Amino acid sequence: MSRIELDVPAPDFTLTDFEDKSVSLSQFAGRKNVLVVFNRGFF
Repeated sequence: MSRIELDVPAPDFTLTDFEDKSVSLSQFAGRKNVLVVFNRGFF
C-alpha cells in the first residue's frame, strides 16, 4: 500500500452506500472537506 502524502488530491474512487447506490469521490468536487467512514463487521 502506498503512503498518504499531504496536499495531494485523493484518487477518484466509487463505493456503494447503505441504499446500494454508487457514490464517487468526484461527486464532491469543489467541497473543502469530505469524510469517508469504513465500518467493519456490518455485513
